[in-house]
Amino acid sequence: MNHLLLVPVLLPLICGALLMTTSRSPINQVRLISCGSVLLLFLAALYLLTQAGSGQIQVYGLGDWPAPFGIVLVLDRLSALMLMVTAVLGVFVTLYAMRGDDLRGGYFHALLQFQLAGINGAFLTGDLFNLFVFFEILLIASYALLLHGLGAARLRAALHYVILNLIGSSLFLISAGLFYGIAGTLNLVDLARFIAQAEGDQLFLLEAAGALLMMVFGLKAAFFPLYFWLPRAYAHATAPVAALFAIMTKIGLYAILRFSTLVFGVSAGGASGLGTGVLWVLALVTVVLSILGAFAANTLTSLLAYLVLVSVGTLLAGIAIGTEEAITAILYYLLHSTWIIAGLFLLADIIAKQRGDLATGLKVGPQLLNPHLLGGTFFVAAIAVAGLPPFSGFFGKVLLLQSVSGSAAWQLWPVILISGLVGVVGLSRAGSMIFWRSNNTLSGAAPLDKTAYFFTVLLLLTSPLLVVFAQPVIAFTEATAQQIMDVPSYLNAMQLKEAL
Repeated sequence: MNHLLLVPVLLPLICGALLMTTSRSPINQVRLISCGSVLLLFLAALYLLTQAGSGQIQVYGLGDWPAPFGIVLVLDRLSALMLMVTAVLGVFVTLYAMRGDDLRGGYFHALLQFQLAGINGAFLTGDLFNLFVFFEILLIASYALLLHGLGAARLRAALHYVILNLIGSSLFLISAGLFYGIAGTLNLVDLARFIAQAEGDQLFLLEAAGALLMMVFGLKAAFFPLYFWLPRAYAHATAPVAALFAIMTKIGLYAILRFSTLVFGVSAGGASGLGTGVLWVLALVTVVLSILGAFAANTLTSLLAYLVLVSVGTLLAGIAIGTEEAITAILYYLLHSTWIIAGLFLLADIIAKQRGDLATGLKVGPQLLNPHLLGGTFFVAAIAVAGLPPFSGFFGKVLLLQSVSGSAAWQLWPVILISGLVGVVGLSRAGSMIFWRSNNTLSGAAPLDKTAYFFTVLLLLTSPLLVVFAQPVIAFTEATAQQIMDVPSYLNAMQLKEAL
């Protein structure tokens, strides 16, 4: 067995537990441990990505217990890709936080490690119950991270976030209980086998459990009408936390994609395509309402939070289409949207530090100390996140638009194109308010942290890099889409593991 499959989960768990005991240790020691962990995590993710690139689906049974009794981890191209997205994000968030944000509250680095462990576990797990366990690990860490830096606004946002996710966790358990009571297993591959043969009342109850589970994943992914918690939470979080949270909605979308292709895919008989029509409508509505929210936002961080929701709707539309071409497109767009929005949250923090008390408010304020440097960086990043050429957002949207035809095209094309135009207008308004329409007064702003700015620019550079290396990246996402649509390959991999 490939024991390195455990590294993305065990490494941050062990490191987080170690950091919980270092509350009185020098901060440089804490930072060294945390930074070393995320760098090793990146190397492990890179290795697993190359392993998954061979096309072989690896199944790891902890304690060598077979499914459905044992804890099973599964590595395929999709999980490896998500591990890499998380690892890159974890490295830059950690490096940026080391510039002083980690001092705004206790145990930041420990909580960051626990968060990464939960996220990686959710991407690797092969059964429903352990998906719930890893969800709870990452959610508990996110509750505390959302409060990092304290403040009344963060407390209110965290309270709403906690209550809604507790409700979601309760519904998750109910759904899991239904699956287990009917199928006698929570292993995803075993569920796929059972659902393919189910009929009558059993099939009806399984579909009800699946619909309830999709609702839970919808709350995690934050699409309409379950998105109202996200703008306030992301807008009031500290910059490293908001940047890390850029991957949080993708976990819910990953779960929806995994269930819609593996458990309720084409081999699921009468249950195939569960809720795709509803998901299609919700995706389009999410994009429309989110871009209107971005246009009306009164702070830069709120605008970015609504852009997160726009990306959620765009990705959900690709999942609802469900073809290999659409999934290829959204996986490429997922890379772009996660990294570029995370980088923009960090850039917004740098800008806020030069605006005094006005921070990220979209009002005429004092002149920045570095208006040309920050303004130019924001201009390029805004073009990228809006999906204009020549950056990766444009290529991702073009791939998605090319994947649809017929009536779906008539619905998707106007929504994507008009939302992009409105996004450009909203970002232009924000940029002009911050960089051009200053009142020429100087505030007691902190000088530019060149190291933090450097890390931010490196993260934003992922967008042009995705264009430069578009051919191999798209080839990998295309192979990933083909693999996750090939349900028999997962059945064969599990059967081989059971035989061993």
